[in-house]
Amino acid sequence: MAVHQPTHRSSGFPLPWFRRNGAVSAPGSVEAGALTARACVFASARVLMGFVFLWAFLDKTFGFGYATASGKGWVDGGSPTEGFLGHVVVGPMESTFHAWAGAAWTDWLFMLGLLGIGLALTAGVALRLAALAGTVMMALMWVAEWPPAKHLSDGSASMSTNPFADYHVVYAVVLIALAAVSAGDALGLGRWWARLPIVRDHAWLR
Repeated sequence: MAVHQPTHRSSGFPLPWFRRNGAVSAPGSVEAGALTARACVFASARVLMGFVFLWAFLDKTFGFGYATASGKGWVDGGSPTEGFLGHVVVGPMESTFHAWAGAAWTDWLFMLGLLGIGLALTAGVALRLAALAGTVMMALMWVAEWPPAKHLSDGSASMSTNPFADYHVVYAVVLIALAAVSAGDALGLGRWWARLPIVRDHAWLR
């Protein structure tokens, strides 16, 4: 006796109370008519990643006393890049980063990057641009810390915990994954963004 196996498999666990009648999903989207568990996971990762970038922007702007001391924020005249880039002590771009540290263009580019990436991830729009910008930022920060080095330029131990897969690499991979699965379609404005004429005509804005 032949047993016929179903030819369709769900990509996640549907949560029917979020079902949208007549919804049409974009190719590769994390959502297909209903908000699945997989879609919720990707949406949660997207919002959390967005908060990582937004918090960095806010703390460096206003000096909340965490990574940026109170009274040393950007609004108080402090430089968001001078402390980090000025203290790079290892890697092939050490002198270059020292030259960039505290420059107005560096501060503005870095802060606008943090804000733009954070807002895009939180809202679920322009994820491909956010992934590209975030990956470039993470790559530069990875080079600044240069995890492959066992010793700093002064000969002291670098205390690197992993020569390759540090959190900068992890963040970059997560950003790319979020863009690849259209994570903004669930619990975000991704679908609305994709319907804009300029975005329909230029897929790289998706």
